[in-house]
Amino acid sequence: MYAIVEIAGQQFKVQKDQKIFVHRLAAEAGSNVEFDKVLLVDNGGKISLGAPAINGAKVTATVNEHVKGDKVIVFRKKRRKGYKKRNGHRQSFTAITISDIKA
Repeated sequence: MYAIVEIAGQQFKVQKDQKIFVHRLAAEAGSNVEFDKVLLVDNGGKISLGAPAINGAKVTATVNEHVKGDKVIVFRKKRRKGYKKRNGHRQSFTAITISDIKA
């Protein structure tokens, strides 16, 4: 059984006990969160499709921790002008574990 759910503006294909990284959520580590925007549920070949979301369907997840991603280097240069600028950025993520899918 899997579901396609929208979390923080992005769509994820999730299954029970799967661990994923999503954009930073405003929830404490160890708490449970529910996502109502379930777009598709596949239950052993029986597919339920929403328009745009399925009414009454929920995905429950547990927040494991808040982490930062790998550093991305942003480098700008203009040739022959002596202009160089180097910046780094680390995106904030939340690690969650899918605990239940209700169709």
